[in-house]
Amino acid sequence: MKAVVLAGGMGKRLKAVSGELPKPMVPLCGRPVMEYMLLHLKSHGVSDVCAALGYRPQDICDHFGDGSTLGIRLLYRVESEPLGTAGSVKACEDFYGDDDFLVVSGDAVCDFDLTTLVREHKKRRPAVTVALSESSVPLSYGLALCGDDGLIRTFFEKPDWSHVVTNLVNTGIYVISPSAMENVPAGREFDFAKELFPLLLRKGLPILGVPMKGYWCDIGTPKSYYECCCDMLSDRVKLPIREDFASAESRDDDTDADGGCPCSDRAAVMALLSRCFLDLGADFTDGLGFTLGESRVRISPMAGRSALRLCAVGGDAEFSAELVSSLAKLVAGAEKRLAEGGE
Repeated sequence: MKAVVLAGGMGKRLKAVSGELPKPMVPLCGRPVMEYMLLHLKSHGVSDVCAALGYRPQDICDHFGDGSTLGIRLLYRVESEPLGTAGSVKACEDFYGDDDFLVVSGDAVCDFDLTTLVREHKKRRPAVTVALSESSVPLSYGLALCGDDGLIRTFFEKPDWSHVVTNLVNTGIYVISPSAMENVPAGREFDFAKELFPLLLRKGLPILGVPMKGYWCDIGTPKSYYECCCDMLSDRVKLPIREDFASAESRDDDTDADGGCPCSDRAAVMALLSRCFLDLGADFTDGLGFTLGESRVRISPMAGRSALRLCAVGGDAEFSAELVSSLAKLVAGAEKRLAEGGE
């Protein structure tokens, strides 16, 4: 399946962050926002993409080129005047042809299962399938009210609380049949949510709503941009973050290793143990280490969970095992002392 990426936005509300950059090029943990979407499309088997551009199109063209560095084929359509969401896609008509296609936003971050979305569209054969996301505070978005059959009955554009009747947000991610696009006039501004979708509903053409699990964020304001950065860094988003931005925890492979001694605050316990061993000749070049008899002991925090790794190597194996058991009791005692307010 092919995909059209809407990437024409200036991002007026995001100017404090983006400056003169087009909104899809705003850097997010080492990549432009749009790059995450292109990589996500590729991961779901979409290799033919057309980007609808408007504001500063050359910035986007210069960065992505023909898409080969990302393993996709990337084309562009540049609009001289704003055409709206549906109008921009209509201008890509020669690209998608007679086949159903995906529409996604180049300035939103999501890790939805797009394969499942496409599968639902093919199974039900509506005019349009809309990816929906649950939101507890949906005031800034367009909402969709679905019946028990999953078909959307009506749309609400950015309602106030007195008009909120659903928590399902229209994410701007669609699977569209070309027959639906026949209702979009060419060469003039036309919007999906405000114009095309209500028109399709009046004509009795079905629009399917599919609630999606996973992460979705419309990066429209400095606040949402900041929150998305934090979500990326805390691994809430299942997208490929650049390695130099990844946390130490996500790169460490010791999460499920043997020998982990659980504790509620690994750093605080390590601080207490380090003070205890400081004057006993302990070595701190690789965690907390010291020698006892013929055994070399090492205590260090595990990265993937709140626990300490306890190791004793060399000498008698039985003695080393008893030593690890004693260290575990020591850690438990340190935990208790900290809980009681001791240092």
